[in-house]
Amino acid sequence: MRLAIHSRRIVTPQGVRGGVIVVENGKIAALEPPGFAADAQRRIDAENLLVLPGLVDVHVHINEPGRTEWEGFETAAQAALAGGCTTLVDMPLNSIPSTTTVAALEEKGRALAQARAPIAIAFWGGVVPGNAAHILPLAEAGVRGFKCFLTHPGTEEFQMVLEADLREAMPRIAETGLPLLVHAETPEPLARARAQLEHADWTRYRTYLQSRPPAAELEAIHLLIRLCRQYRCRTHIVHLSTAAALGPLARARAEGLPITVETCPHYLFFEAESIPDHATLFKCAPPIREAANRAALWEGLRSGIIDLVATDHSPCPPAMKCLDTGNFQSAWGGISSLSLALSIVWTEARRLGFEIADVVRWMAEAPSQLAGFASVKGRIAPGFDADLVLFDPDAEFEVTPDRLPFRHPCTPYLGQTLVGQVRSVLVRGAILERAVFR
Repeated sequence: MRLAIHSRRIVTPQGVRGGVIVVENGKIAALEPPGFAADAQRRIDAENLLVLPGLVDVHVHINEPGRTEWEGFETAAQAALAGGCTTLVDMPLNSIPSTTTVAALEEKGRALAQARAPIAIAFWGGVVPGNAAHILPLAEAGVRGFKCFLTHPGTEEFQMVLEADLREAMPRIAETGLPLLVHAETPEPLARARAQLEHADWTRYRTYLQSRPPAAELEAIHLLIRLCRQYRCRTHIVHLSTAAALGPLARARAEGLPITVETCPHYLFFEAESIPDHATLFKCAPPIREAANRAALWEGLRSGIIDLVATDHSPCPPAMKCLDTGNFQSAWGGISSLSLALSIVWTEARRLGFEIADVVRWMAEAPSQLAGFASVKGRIAPGFDADLVLFDPDAEFEVTPDRLPFRHPCTPYLGQTLVGQVRSVLVRGAILERAVFR
């Protein structure tokens, strides 16, 4: 069935323009000028809504199989649709087993097939001590790249790597052409910080912030720059929280090193000064830092040192957030925002003078490039998948539990007023009415 979508505001790589998107067999067949009389069986008049490419979130912890009670493919897909996201790339933890072998990847694929998620879901493989021999087989089996931690990740099934492990893995990853994604905090600065907090009050957010100093990120990033220079392995820094790293990263990029960087909605929206004590919903690693740091991260996006925004959607059952005690030391570190990310980023971006095309670049086009989808997803152009979002950039709404389709409606964004609502989502040309919020 041919479909024609008419809109005054289509966000294309060349800018925002009026026109007609012609869809056939799940693909964008043409992008025609306004008034074009498409020979189509179905027509959508988007009127003054923005038409965006479906977002691509490359940092999501879906946790199935093994911890499906935290999140699963079905609930993650519905949350993604509610937020205008049509493609997810799942992290190799916190599922059981972790995606560090082809057998584990196949088990995850079977779970996805049973869930029948209506969106595209791909997988990162994992790098852990001793699995270097699995890197090439995982690449051949279809993972989009590899993820590792330079400090303890919080679960026992997925272990942190040392420099020696990276030196074994990076040449093999470079051979595949795929990226290595790194949680960039080293353990030594974290251990020194915690030693000074032995008698601190862990219900205070300031205590938790002091326990994850910027030095841990900086030390890790300097190590990764050195190794990237030696092995020429594509290296991606996930969830950058400290703006102090922007200088070294800018110099590495100027040198021509293949390093990319992401940050997350919570680092761009919240500030440490406003986080109450006992408010463990805000706990994540690395932590949300001060307002001046947040402003500098936005400048990193403006300058292009930070390439993309991904959610790091990391849910857990509410009890693991220790909401009753408000103890930041024992609470799980992770923030859920999968159904809200577009609105969160747009709320702040618009206030700071950015355009919707900037948000599309950070949340659709650049993530597609990282994950190897650049020829089919992340842009409105002929030949691309007809993954499309009808978005009202001016509508305001309050975040309430009914707007949180992920498994546990537990997030620090509850009660916040955001700007920009997803009105409808198409996946490969199919209109998914359940993604409509009015």
